[in-house]
Amino acid sequence: MTATATPDTQYRGLVGRLPASLRPYALLGRFDRPIGWWLLFWPCAWGVWLAGGAERWGLVLWLLLGSIAMRAAGCVYNDIIDRDLDRQVARTAARPLASGAVSLKKAWAWLLLLCFVGLVVLLQLRWEAQVVALASILPVAAYPMMKRITWWPQAWLGMVFSWGALVGWVEISSANLAVLAALYAGAICWVIGYDTIYALQDREDDALVGVRSSARALGSKVRPGVAGFYVGAVAFWMLSFWLLREDWLALLALLPAAGHLLWQVATLEPDDGDNALARFRSNRTAGFLVALACLVVGNAGL
Repeated sequence: MTATATPDTQYRGLVGRLPASLRPYALLGRFDRPIGWWLLFWPCAWGVWLAGGAERWGLVLWLLLGSIAMRAAGCVYNDIIDRDLDRQVARTAARPLASGAVSLKKAWAWLLLLCFVGLVVLLQLRWEAQVVALASILPVAAYPMMKRITWWPQAWLGMVFSWGALVGWVEISSANLAVLAALYAGAICWVIGYDTIYALQDREDDALVGVRSSARALGSKVRPGVAGFYVGAVAFWMLSFWLLREDWLALLALLPAAGHLLWQVATLEPDDGDNALARFRSNRTAGFLVALACLVVGNAGL
């Protein structure tokens, strides 16, 4: 088997050095594309730091490990469900399950191993955070079906990929839930925005196989649509900060992140797949900038 990278891959580094027998499993878990786990991790860090957990670096590292494992598990599960669709889409036809490089039985075994790593991380949390984390199982399991029944699967992904904010916050605090709700709502808007950008790469193939997406739903209005979701994200984050600290200076901490999102929209070229992919990947920086803002605002004066 020749492990051919899909067009949106970062096929290099450790994955490229793995033995040929292991490489398909790394590709199945998207270990060649770390952007996914960063996007899953950053809301976890936001929740911890905005709740005042500046010194909980051990917890943050556990959540990073959990994000890596569970993002990989989610990708494996998604590919199990979508293996027939993936064979019909140029960008995904070379994925290990779709191409036959990994059998369905072995994919399930790999999924269980990744879930075991997630369980180890779960056991590091207090019981309230464990309950919140476990509550994500059903929404995560339902996500692959959303592209078949709604034009806005990105909204469901927003709910799922932002769940770490709930876990991180509840691990630190059970108070100020209105602050958490606004932070979570902002994260959902952010995810819808960046995943709409990501979906631009597949619009033609998705139309051919009947897959729905926000990128197709928005049509020629993708750029203002993404801008609207990003404005919503920043507005909810500002509300979250304001509810925590009624201080206009706290809102200034979001200026770098807002500027970065503005750059994404201003330079987005919806018909250029490479441009869309680059803007999508740049959200690792956007998430980091929001994390810094949460760290400063959530721990000021401690």
